[in-house]
Amino acid sequence: MGLGGCIILIAVGAILTFATDWHMQGVNLDLVGVILMIVGLIGVTTFSSIARRRRVMVPPASTTVVETERRHTDGYSDGYGV
Repeated sequence: MGLGGCIILIAVGAILTFATDWHMQGVNLDLVGVILMIVGLIGVTTFSSIARRRRVMVPPASTTVVETERRHTDGYSDGYGV
């Protein structure tokens, strides 16, 4: 279950807890909503801790640039001559 699924669980739990006034025999919808919100929060914290571990920053490998000096014998020193 990804981050989106966890957020959906929190939203459905909040709707069942705070926005409904249904009464079903044998089912306490307020308790079901609270349980869904808790499971969603546990999922969000687990997902964020796993995602934080995956984002390890590795510095790029440095490359060494070697410049060579060219000697011009034709009199041009700015590089435009042939």
